[in-house]
Amino acid sequence: MHLPMLQDFLILLGLSMVVVFVLQRLKLPSILGFLVTGILIGPYGFGLLHESDQIEAISEIGVILLLFVIGMELSIKQLISIKNTVFIGGALQVGLTVLVSGLIYYLLGYTWNEALFVGFLFSMSSTAIVLKVMQERNEMSSPHGRNALAILIFQDIIVVPMMLFTPIIAGQSGNVTNSILMLLLKTAIVLGITVISARYLVPRLMHLVAKTKSKELFLITTITICFAVAFLTSEAGLSLALGAFLAGLIISESEYSHQATSIILPFRELFTSFFFISVGMMLDLTFFSKNVGVILLIVFGVFLVKSLIAALAIAVLKYPARTFLLTGLALFQVGEFAFILSKVGIQYGLLDAETNQYFLAVSIISMFLTPFVIIFSENIAFGVMKLRPMKAVDKMLIASEETEKSDELKNHLVIIGYGINGSNLAKAAEFSSIPYVVVELNADVVRREKQNNVPIHFGDATQDHILEFAHISQARVVVIAISDPIATKAIIKNIRSISRSIHIIVRTRYVKEITELIAMGADDVIPEEFETSIEIFSRTLHNFLVPEDDIEHLVNTARLDNYELFQNKKGTPRTFRPTEFPDFNISCVRVNTDDRDIVGKELKDLNLRNAYGINILGISRKNELHSSIKPSDKIYQDDLLFVSGDQMGIDQFRKSID
Repeated sequence: MHLPMLQDFLILLGLSMVVVFVLQRLKLPSILGFLVTGILIGPYGFGLLHESDQIEAISEIGVILLLFVIGMELSIKQLISIKNTVFIGGALQVGLTVLVSGLIYYLLGYTWNEALFVGFLFSMSSTAIVLKVMQERNEMSSPHGRNALAILIFQDIIVVPMMLFTPIIAGQSGNVTNSILMLLLKTAIVLGITVISARYLVPRLMHLVAKTKSKELFLITTITICFAVAFLTSEAGLSLALGAFLAGLIISESEYSHQATSIILPFRELFTSFFFISVGMMLDLTFFSKNVGVILLIVFGVFLVKSLIAALAIAVLKYPARTFLLTGLALFQVGEFAFILSKVGIQYGLLDAETNQYFLAVSIISMFLTPFVIIFSENIAFGVMKLRPMKAVDKMLIASEETEKSDELKNHLVIIGYGINGSNLAKAAEFSSIPYVVVELNADVVRREKQNNVPIHFGDATQDHILEFAHISQARVVVIAISDPIATKAIIKNIRSISRSIHIIVRTRYVKEITELIAMGADDVIPEEFETSIEIFSRTLHNFLVPEDDIEHLVNTARLDNYELFQNKKGTPRTFRPTEFPDFNISCVRVNTDDRDIVGKELKDLNLRNAYGINILGISRKNELHSSIKPSDKIYQDDLLFVSGDQMGIDQFRKSID
């Protein structure tokens, strides 16, 4: 049986694979590769596709999944927190863009209704491309990333009234008042259903599905929710993309949003690539080559006008110069929803064929340039800021942005698995005031421990997205405390693909697995023959430079609490290595002694290097760290000493100051 569409898929995927590979070698974004692929295989290129309409329809699924994932990564509370930017910033950006671009078009000799409609078109920016690039650059949580998202949300909302208003300005309206009232009623119903589902229905449904531990059922349920809400909003006269965004918001209110995101991401990447290819297919190369000068001039004008207007809309909300400039640069392009709107304009005679070709060419070229502009936006913004003196308020707001960024989870502990070992480690971290986050795949455990204020999240740590959510690149130590050897290896591999420096401690059942796990990237592997729970948290606290006597106190407390069966007759080793090489450590020890032969003596007189083979790297006294150590420095009782050397020498020195 011959399937023409299968042939088109093979051509589309094969050529995009080659083009994206070449551009990746040139360090260029993959989005450009998909746009180039579309230009080459499209009807105005080599005309290699026969089922382009089906490809375009499939590409819309990519936009739906993109908005769905964005919604899941937000929450209703976060959305409420940017409501001013959505409605004030968004209204200013759209209104001023419509006014300015419409006025320019009117002065070129066109009618007021045609000018107004063209203003509608140029007010739209590309949700798909902007969010895709910002996600790849990890800028969605930045101030300019949130502002760009807020304005894009407003654009997605306002495109529906624009479509309803188009017949009015074309003079072909029917009973518009009833249509608008019905639309408002449907919108209210959809939003009501969204809030109820987010708070009451979906969290319970996702919990029941997660308890089955079926990845297939979890995937089907997640996608069903996405398309069900998108279909509902479409039936209500709203856009599919807006419905997908609302569906993401619904799931974001449950503790399973991060796991849902991780399983949707591969599908989103595939379908959004179809979208970018379909955009490239619309560029008429013949028309572009004949009018390239005019098109590039319009693109430059659009870049200036839209960037300045979007920046002004954010500046009105009293953001610093850097933030509103970066937001403006991100939103300069003409977006995908304008393509949908342009079809309505052609239908009602507000857009002729030649103007539509100019519009398509300008839109696609601006989309093509967007990744480059965002990549170099920091340089452009700082270049502009140098042309004007920075106001004190700008400096204060920039400082507040840096403070906000610094408050993100970093230098922390990640615990994967919340069984006996994981829970013991979490308690030890809590005792020692070490920031930590837990990743667990048991839905009941997650729900129970969340009620106990444990920073625990539902997710499969073999998925890159879950590790990124746990801020793995900023973590100091990761402890893998699960009993699945295959998953453990996958997690180690994924962690090492993100960070080569993070310290990985792994629990395993058998000694024979130690060599393989260390070869894969684990730093410490603890088999169950050793006192697993105590060993894991003692090594972890040691890595965080908790004083050794505090660690021993915690270990003794744990042993008194029914842990006698885990006792190791040979004593608790400080570190476990499968080799005979001596270990070299940095440890923190407390000066407990009041011996006058030590306390108050200068370091040069103590001669610690010859006596114990150690060096003093720093002294913490009364919560002040002194890191520039001199031979004339003295040590006193209750000092915390940061020392380096082999473990035997450190242990001997610690005993001398107890």
